[in-house]
Amino acid sequence: MANNAVDHPAGNSVADGNHDGDFGVTVNDLRGLMELRSGEAVGKIRDDYGDVQGICRRLKTSPIEGLSGNPVDLEKRHAAFGQNFIPPRKAKTFLQLVWEALQDVTLIILEIAAIISLGLSFYHLEGGNSEACGQASGGVEDEGEAQAGWIEGAAILFSVIIVVLVTAFNDWSKEKQFRGLQSRIEQEQKFTVIRKGQVIQIPVAEMVVGDIAQIKYGDLLPADGILIQGNDLKIDESSLTGESDQVRKSLEKDPMLLSGTHVMEGSGRMVVSAVGLNSQTGIIFTLLGAGDNGEEKKAKKTKTQDGIALEIQPLKSEEAAESEEKEEAKPVKKVVVPKKEKSVLQGKLTKLAVQIGKAGLIMSAVTVIILILYFVIDTFAVQGLTWTSECTPIYIQYFVKFFIIGVTVLVVAVPEGLPLAVTISLAYSVKKMMKDNNLVRHLDACETMGNATAICSDKTGTLTMNRMTVVQAFVGDTHHKTIPEASAIKPDTLEVLVNSISINSAYTTKILPPEKEGGLPRHVGNKTECALLGLVLDLKRDYQPIREEVPEEKMYKVYTFNSSRKSMSTVLRMANGGFRMYSKGASEIILRKCSHILDSDGLLRVFKPKDRDEMVRKVIEPMACDGLRTICLAFRDFPASGGEPNWDAENDIVNDLTCIAVVGIEDPVRPEVPEAITKCQRAGITVRMVTGDNINTARAIATKCGILLPNEDFLCMEGKEFNQQIRNDKGEVEQERLDKVWPKLRVLARSSPTDKHTLVKGIIDSTVGETRQVVAVTGDGTNDGPALKKADVGFAMGIAGTDVAKEASDIILTDDNFTSIVRAVMWGRNVYDSISKFLQFQLTVNVVAVIVAFTGACITQDSPLKAVQMLWVNLIMDTLASLALATEPPTESLLLRKPYGRNKPLISRTMMKNILGHAVYQLVIIFTLLFAGEKIFDMDSGRNAPLHSPPSEHYTIVFNVFVMMQLFNEINARKIHGERNVFEGVYRNPIFCSVVLGTFALQIVIVQFGGKPFSCTALTIDQWLWCVFIGVGELLWGQLISSIPTHHLKFLKEAGHGTTKEDIHEEEMTADNDEIDHAEMELRRGQILWFRGLNRIQTQIKVVNAFRSSLYEGLESPESRSSIHSFMAHPEFVPLSEEEARIPPIEESGDEIETLPGTSLSSTMPGDAATSSA
Repeated sequence: MANNAVDHPAGNSVADGNHDGDFGVTVNDLRGLMELRSGEAVGKIRDDYGDVQGICRRLKTSPIEGLSGNPVDLEKRHAAFGQNFIPPRKAKTFLQLVWEALQDVTLIILEIAAIISLGLSFYHLEGGNSEACGQASGGVEDEGEAQAGWIEGAAILFSVIIVVLVTAFNDWSKEKQFRGLQSRIEQEQKFTVIRKGQVIQIPVAEMVVGDIAQIKYGDLLPADGILIQGNDLKIDESSLTGESDQVRKSLEKDPMLLSGTHVMEGSGRMVVSAVGLNSQTGIIFTLLGAGDNGEEKKAKKTKTQDGIALEIQPLKSEEAAESEEKEEAKPVKKVVVPKKEKSVLQGKLTKLAVQIGKAGLIMSAVTVIILILYFVIDTFAVQGLTWTSECTPIYIQYFVKFFIIGVTVLVVAVPEGLPLAVTISLAYSVKKMMKDNNLVRHLDACETMGNATAICSDKTGTLTMNRMTVVQAFVGDTHHKTIPEASAIKPDTLEVLVNSISINSAYTTKILPPEKEGGLPRHVGNKTECALLGLVLDLKRDYQPIREEVPEEKMYKVYTFNSSRKSMSTVLRMANGGFRMYSKGASEIILRKCSHILDSDGLLRVFKPKDRDEMVRKVIEPMACDGLRTICLAFRDFPASGGEPNWDAENDIVNDLTCIAVVGIEDPVRPEVPEAITKCQRAGITVRMVTGDNINTARAIATKCGILLPNEDFLCMEGKEFNQQIRNDKGEVEQERLDKVWPKLRVLARSSPTDKHTLVKGIIDSTVGETRQVVAVTGDGTNDGPALKKADVGFAMGIAGTDVAKEASDIILTDDNFTSIVRAVMWGRNVYDSISKFLQFQLTVNVVAVIVAFTGACITQDSPLKAVQMLWVNLIMDTLASLALATEPPTESLLLRKPYGRNKPLISRTMMKNILGHAVYQLVIIFTLLFAGEKIFDMDSGRNAPLHSPPSEHYTIVFNVFVMMQLFNEINARKIHGERNVFEGVYRNPIFCSVVLGTFALQIVIVQFGGKPFSCTALTIDQWLWCVFIGVGELLWGQLISSIPTHHLKFLKEAGHGTTKEDIHEEEMTADNDEIDHAEMELRRGQILWFRGLNRIQTQIKVVNAFRSSLYEGLESPESRSSIHSFMAHPEFVPLSEEEARIPPIEESGDEIETLPGTSLSSTMPGDAATSSA
């Protein structure tokens, strides 16, 4: 073997020409070789290279000495075989992010309105003799208006620019944060390799093809390799294959080691054969969309499903066909396709914005038509003038003025604060969620989490601490319920116990001092062994001196732990020539082999089968019911006189043992978890535990956590039984069968990653129950990747999680803690409510402003609220109000209601009641002031004032009262579910207080000193007090409105729905119309989005018809409300009678179809667009 190094001195050949030519093997040869398994691979190596040594020779490396570490050589290897790191996705430039932000529908409507308004403001014509051309009341704009005309358009554009920049900056900083975290994680990983015969640790990224790496129990392999030498090596390849069985690796049978797999047993050396993107994990990452596009094209050859190659993740084939359709139906997830899919909220908002935009357009068109008709009739019919050529410019000027008034109405109608409110709200939440240990990777995951109805959680590490500790022990005939004092155990027994634990464990397992002052000690290696070593330390002894006395070389024979043995034994040669063997393992197995036990005096006593049964009943079962794993420690002495035993007859050797102790090991439930789970259940979220542990321990832990409650009808099952129940005779998963299982399922034990994926997919696709489920999943292993990607929100563990899990997730829990998930739910719900609050406020302003502008223009030929005033109300109050209402901190009360679900409308009936109720109050006041204000306040009327007259007090009061009412209504808008106390917790939100006071101060400045540009006159203190008084009336009126029970107001509609169930059914049938392979999307993204837009229209016309027919059925047979799945989809305080009214009347359903190319189906479902008339 050593001669290999002599034939090919490592790394001294010089590169010339083709890099691959330097080595006797190319990247593709190796990549092809690594794709083979077991027998095929052995055959291929034998045929092409002779043996593994042959590969080493071609890679110019020595199996004993390793590489030379010469920089020139390493550089050549990088050039030929790539580097061992997976390049992160190319970060989007700031400009790309800006462009993405600009794609917002509302923003586009605004931009158009602003450009028209700007263009018209610069359009001036000097007319001839206006006397001859008739005198229309209200006249052409005065100079103040004319000079200030451009402000309007400019201000709108300004607001658009702010929104776009905030959105882009937000995305950019989030991306940066995430990359920072990634690089921090990557720099910490190191691996052991041999270079120049020295064993050294190098960062994983510096490993090259040809390195000789040492692998041992517990390692996560950082690159693909081929085994050179191994002892008892077993690998867990479930992260790549999903098969939970461990694979035995040996030179003869299966020497292929794959990156991303775990070494579960044994040790060995391998030659690295593929790194980075060419390794097996790299290939998966490419499919998940990392790396550059060149790689993605390579990946195209492998049909992908849920972003994981099919050969690698053995899910049932029929799921592959479904997955594409579901990808369409599911609004939240990002797949490889970079076009942002709309989240539930974005879908609802876009639809709402389009509806409002349409309403505004109609209103403005009507305004313009009425004004022109009025003018034409008045001038040509009433005054009987004729159209002459010299009057044309003047008439055109009139028409332009009317057009500008129309645009003003449109601008007022469109809620430009909306995109800003959403952005601020999400950005604020994401920033704050960082403090709550949630690193949000996809912004929309934040609000989706607020709608979550189910959480599927891992056990180890998420619900429990993944810190095994010994909590009970049975030693010397006594069952200690807590760790005994060292003095309570006989010295001889203690000696044997401590030696047994210290020697009979992997020496790589250690307990290190804590990293931070006051932290917990760090556990390295096997967690169970760490628990036992922890027991030694608790007994005030130290294992290190014993290990130094008996180094690994002195061990005579070791029977390593494996899943079939379920025990580990180590044999030592004693000074007297005899042997002593220490054993430890699962208590039921070891106790069966015990013939003696150490009694309370430390002496041997015979241990009969009936003693054993009693022990199982009195010690082991009580421990298991407490959720503890039981481990038995034993030993056996072989006297020198008996000669050397036959060590291969393992069953004879590990027998006739003497029991030292039985210990109960606990993986403690995180202290904060039970409370967090209770909160989830109160919030209407079902928590399910999916674990690989055995069902008894799982059930015990689930009960401790509160996932299983006494007297509740639930299922706990193992993966095998789960699969039997949900698969048909052909072994395919059937949704109907799954629907019978999941609603009651709470614990799924001994489950494989495939089971987890199947469960998540089944719950998401299920249409039983009143609302469709929104599922969150937590995972840490590479094998959780598919389930995380499939879920609506995937949580990956920041500390214990693998890179694949993080890449597939939406939110990373930086502290691996379940309570952080509850915080995420709170923030998500808060985002939803903040946006609803803002909508409630914004729409009241809009309704009033539009009606005032419209009627004012039609009756007095001039809007009582001037364009600049409108703008102050619109832009400043919107922008500031979005700041104020979108930054409300979340409260615990958010967790007292049920989740809204996918199809709850944004504007509930209660909100509609508030909007219209307040609008009525404001309109009555404003019209009273407008037409009778001069009498009330005893001053000159501002109506029909002559041209160029200074601003009137009358109109100033109208404007001032309008603003005051908005200010106080902003306080009303803080509550959207009809609560009475609108001031509750207002001091917790300093931003809100400062915005309200700031707006008030600015208003004083505008009115008192605004003058001509703002069309204002200074008011007296009396007039101010009246204005404020009328404003305060809003608060009292709000109390009045909230006492009207909503369920009497059947005529109110909701607006801004999500997807309804009928759409989903129908959409599953029609989804094949627009089913497009992901790889194809990569190539022809632009065309497809347009084609899909057209396809959608056709699909949707079908949907509308189907929706109508299904509605008839729905009206005849309302679903039973007492079924176990009836999780109410809206707050408890909305009475049930409202629910019936939720089904829109038939003739309205689908009266308009709007579809935007490329938005996901959820965001443009007809059927709910019908409510736009609201």
